[in-house]
Amino acid sequence: MQTHFDLIVVGGGIMGTFHAYHAARRNKSVLLLEKDNFPVGATVRNFGQVVPSGLAGRWFNYGQRSLELYGELQAKTDLTFRKNGSVYIASDADEWQLANELYDYYQKVNYPCELLSRETCLEKYPYLQKSYPVGAIFFPNEFTVDSPLLMQRFLGYCVEQAGVTYLNNANVMECQTTNDKVQVRLTNRQQFEAEKVLICNGHEFRMLYPDLFAQSGLVVSKLQMLQTVQFPELTMKGNLLTGLTIRRYESFQQLPSYANLTTPAHYEELKKWGIHILFKQAVDGSIVMGDSHEYAGAQHVNDLGYHINDYINQLMIEEAKRIVDLPVERIQSSWAGFYSQTTDEIYEYDIDENIRIITGIGGKGMTSSGGYSEETIAAYI
Repeated sequence: MQTHFDLIVVGGGIMGTFHAYHAARRNKSVLLLEKDNFPVGATVRNFGQVVPSGLAGRWFNYGQRSLELYGELQAKTDLTFRKNGSVYIASDADEWQLANELYDYYQKVNYPCELLSRETCLEKYPYLQKSYPVGAIFFPNEFTVDSPLLMQRFLGYCVEQAGVTYLNNANVMECQTTNDKVQVRLTNRQQFEAEKVLICNGHEFRMLYPDLFAQSGLVVSKLQMLQTVQFPELTMKGNLLTGLTIRRYESFQQLPSYANLTTPAHYEELKKWGIHILFKQAVDGSIVMGDSHEYAGAQHVNDLGYHINDYINQLMIEEAKRIVDLPVERIQSSWAGFYSQTTDEIYEYDIDENIRIITGIGGKGMTSSGGYSEETIAAYI
């Protein structure tokens, strides 16, 4: 195995893998290092929804580009992407007003969408509770994906087709520039050298530069998610997002009426736990739903714990039952996921001119990493 590369990427989640992929496409020699046997972080613990419609500013643009990249990749190999669109169901007048304003905004920037009446919602999504929808906004070009399978296949594609060298169980303990080359040392004493290193470490703040991360202002979000038993008789196409999502996502926050949005009494306890309800049907017919949000600073990640709070799960199940007429209480599994975020959109820090840290993308990773990393690689190498 060669030991010198143009680029070493530390972290094999969606962010790190896309950086490796784009560098390899530019004919650079790339080593991708993953600390675990398989990526187990935020990349594989999310909904698997690619929804630029929920983003704002440059992240919306990155999301659009990511849709194109995912489409190109899916045409070459099955990464489980399904172009079934996203729908945001408004449940009251305030949410419906925001849906209409978002429709007007996206009409101006030529991002395809359409408004759905209450009657159309109930016809198109017959599993909705009849009392829930006021109307909806639908985005036909967005994707659903099964995240763990995506990463397995994307990593395989990068190795077999793009020429990336991938090493798992590769825990990096030291990264240092010497004589304008970066020396990377693993805990098993393996050493590699590169012209440039990108560290896409997610919420792993203990191994490399712990003092830097302690002062970084980075915050870790713990989320809880649920998966029902299989419902083989059900067909739920695409991403189903709800009124709570309308109240949370960035794209709605930029709209005129958002500043006047009030919180109904029945949302108060959900808001306390950062809950908004999304649904996605997995390939096996089960429903993935959630999620919640609890927060801790980078130096206090362990305070969040890895336990599952049953009270939060029950809050999510009860709200889900208010939205859909399905036996969503029939849960087969539940898990906690973690991702890092920052108030500055993303954390980018140059240790020196050859070593850069990129993390803290928050909940935008699956949707926008493709476009963002393409731009980063073009400027960095």
